[in-house]
Amino acid sequence: MAAHEKHDEGVAPQCCGSDCHSSGERTSHHTREFKNGLTTRLNRIEGQIRGIKGMIERDTYCDDVLTQLAAVQSALGSVGKLLLEGHMKSCIIERIEAGEHEVIDELLITVGRLMK
Repeated sequence: MAAHEKHDEGVAPQCCGSDCHSSGERTSHHTREFKNGLTTRLNRIEGQIRGIKGMIERDTYCDDVLTQLAAVQSALGSVGKLLLEGHMKSCIIERIEAGEHEVIDELLITVGRLMK
């Protein structure tokens, strides 16, 4: 199995190619299965957030709430890693091969945002 196939949903992302809408906006090219996997993860995270709000409303012990917050942050980080991996293995490579070396600066800015 190739490294780009080692996702929880078992599907390599296809991402962010240079194809554009008529508006000139870049689009992603994720498979339906990959998008469904991300949506499932995000729905789970959304449920965790609602659970944390309930914990705060019920005056749950702060350490327990903080533990749940850490779990949400980790889950969001996992979604970001999957998207970044797909982006680098498709969009970034395609654009570099097309001679668009400024994409490296764009990638560095994106990685910087993810690492904050």
